Amino acid sequence: MKHTIRFSVLLLAALVGLAPAARAADDVVTVGACQPITGRFAFAGVAINAGLQDYLNLANDKKLVPGKRFNYVYEDSGYDTDRAVACFKKMMAQHSPVIMYGESTGLGKAIAPELNARYKVLYASASFSSELADPKTHPYSFISGPTYSDMFGILLEYIARNKGAARPKVTFFYSDTEFGKDPIASAKKRAADLGIDVVGEIVTKAGAVDVTSEVLQLKKTNPDYVIFQGFVLAPIPEVIRATKDFGLKTKFMGTFWSMDKTIIDKLGQDAEGYMGVNPFAYYYEDTAPGIAAMRAWNQKAHPDVKYQPNSYIQGWFTGMVYVEAVRRVVASGKPVTGENLAKVLDTIKDWDTGGVTGKVTFTEHKAGVGRVYRANAQKGIFEPASDWIYVK
Repeated sequence: MKHTIRFSVLLLAALVGLAPAARAADDVVTVGACQPITGRFAFAGVAINAGLQDYLNLANDKKLVPGKRFNYVYEDSGYDTDRAVACFKKMMAQHSPVIMYGESTGLGKAIAPELNARYKVLYASASFSSELADPKTHPYSFISGPTYSDMFGILLEYIARNKGAARPKVTFFYSDTEFGKDPIASAKKRAADLGIDVVGEIVTKAGAVDVTSEVLQLKKTNPDYVIFQGFVLAPIPEVIRATKDFGLKTKFMGTFWSMDKTIIDKLGQDAEGYMGVNPFAYYYEDTAPGIAAMRAWNQKAHPDVKYQPNSYIQGWFTGMVYVEAVRRVVASGKPVTGENLAKVLDTIKDWDTGGVTGKVTFTEHKAGVGRVYRANAQKGIFEPASDWIYVK
């Protein structure tokens, strides 16, 4: 009996000693990330990481979720799926985050079985893959914007609205990658529904420089529009310059990853009129209070930084979604778990982000809104060519 009492006293003392630490842990929301800080996607990974980290720091600074503090931990995944999977498992073992950020479509697919069955944390990534936006197969994942298919739909809808009397002719120009091919089947169906003729599909390697045969194909079909998918820079500048040499009047468009300001810097005056879809406002836009707040934070945290690219804004917006999801779960009185965070996404309706993007309503775990922008080569910037277009 004495031994039992002594053990009970010791156990109680141990639990009392642990209680403050447990309460402190309840106050902390850990966000983990496997970011491509090195590797061929590092140009975006570094900026995404900075944007996500900055917004979580801002949330702590302004106490956006009373009683909660965000702890951000990340590792370099090198844009290598095997390495990223190892990074993900290491993060889960060492830090037990309730939220994770991943580098790519490949990582999202690779971890899906264990994410769904074992880890059950809220997950987002740099990808806009249609597959990752399916809550039936990826219930813990969401997309920080419209999917690639949705982006094509926004561009095709813009073309249809501005087509005039003739049926527009469009060519899809995409890379021979999963990234490039992702939206094509959906885009062909959407074009048919809108009365747009797809007169060609050109598939080439990402980063290709010699585009002679591809440009000859464009000369043969002479489309009104070309939509690029699956590229960042090359071969887009090479194609645009070569078609101008042939005297073609084709208008060129791109999706998110080919809409950074660097493409204007690369093309110079040849960028005039280049268009595309961006889910987010640009860093220099002066009509969005959310972007103004972003610039103000940068002036405080990074006084030497004068411009932030699209990928930084994607990271920042993803951080906004994380914080908003946590805020809503806390307000509901429920514990901050991956399951509760994933469920609360469906309650986000007409959410005002201060113009960082349009008003956000999550449907099928995606923020289906974007805007068409047109390059002003003289100013060296993209300017809005449409209002926010919402995916149905």
